[in-house]
Amino acid sequence: MENTPIGVFDSGVGGLSVLRALRHELPGESFIYFADQAHVPYGPRPLEQVCAFSEAITRYLLGQGAGLIVVACNTASAAALHRLREIFPQTPFVGMEPAVKPAAEHTRSGRVGVLATPATFQGALYASVVERFANGVQLFQNTCPGLVAQIEAGEIESPRTREILDHALGPMLAEGIDTVVLGCTHYPFVIPLIEQITGPGVRVIDPAPAIARQARRLLEGKRDLEADAPGEAAKRTQMITTGAAERLAEVAKKLTGIEANVKGAKWGVDLACQSPSV
Repeated sequence: MENTPIGVFDSGVGGLSVLRALRHELPGESFIYFADQAHVPYGPRPLEQVCAFSEAITRYLLGQGAGLIVVACNTASAAALHRLREIFPQTPFVGMEPAVKPAAEHTRSGRVGVLATPATFQGALYASVVERFANGVQLFQNTCPGLVAQIEAGEIESPRTREILDHALGPMLAEGIDTVVLGCTHYPFVIPLIEQITGPGVRVIDPAPAIARQARRLLEGKRDLEADAPGEAAKRTQMITTGAAERLAEVAKKLTGIEANVKGAKWGVDLACQSPSV
């Protein structure tokens, strides 16, 4: 695994919230970020289709030399993480898990809001987390329809984005929640707006720092982790998209400040997948 880049993938720009945390935690590492924007959002798609996309993207990243894969997408983690570990047993994976456990541990009211995609809520991973950690805690769920599209467009402070969040959070606040779990990697980009709506008495849990720490734990002992100066990882970040490369570069800079080389990849040319929808 020596000197191999870390592969990170999502359906779009949401995983950049995880990449941002990874760069902070592992400033000496190189990264390949893959955004499957031809199929964004993954949330409403059938889990088997998301599985197929995830397997193909993993093969592509491994072909680019990635030594560790971060599935920076809650929907893909719920649909495909177990299968990916079976198919690629020699590859370490880090996936997303809704932060229900820390929310349950820290809530004072016993009432927690969860914002996630339909596929995440329907997946076995979410059900397992709730069963294991949410005993005695009341969960209020919302899929925030349209929010991923707003963030993909870089519209993180627009009236429409606020309207979506007001609609999701208003009923939860009326029920007395004191914690909000972000179950989609797109959503950390609107944390400032969420905090405006909820006020200081509600804790918002961003899972990205915990994911970055897990990646560090997997790498420690396998290779020397250099402590480069802040910003060095950004210089060694490559981005790939199945959508418009110029647009990803523009939104990535707006959301994270990363100025990266972005190139395109095409389904059926650079990536092979058995899904009939590709």
